[in-house]
Amino acid sequence: MRPVKSARQQFAENLRHHRERLGLSQEALAEICELHRTEISLLERCKRSPRLETIVILARGLRLGSAGELLEGVI
Repeated sequence: MRPVKSARQQFAENLRHHRERLGLSQEALAEICELHRTEISLLERCKRSPRLETIVILARGLRLGSAGELLEGVI
């Protein structure tokens, strides 16, 4: 039986997956989204939970169809 991931862990994996899919560094994604690189790092390392506004900003920066793609597997 696989251990259940926390919502924060799943979001972090989704964020990293989509960022790497586009070949973006944390710094590049932060610049596109007008966020600090540290924010991306903290989110990907499960050190911070994202605000709704941040999820939307990241989804736009990652050119996703919806912000829900960052939440796949969370719910």
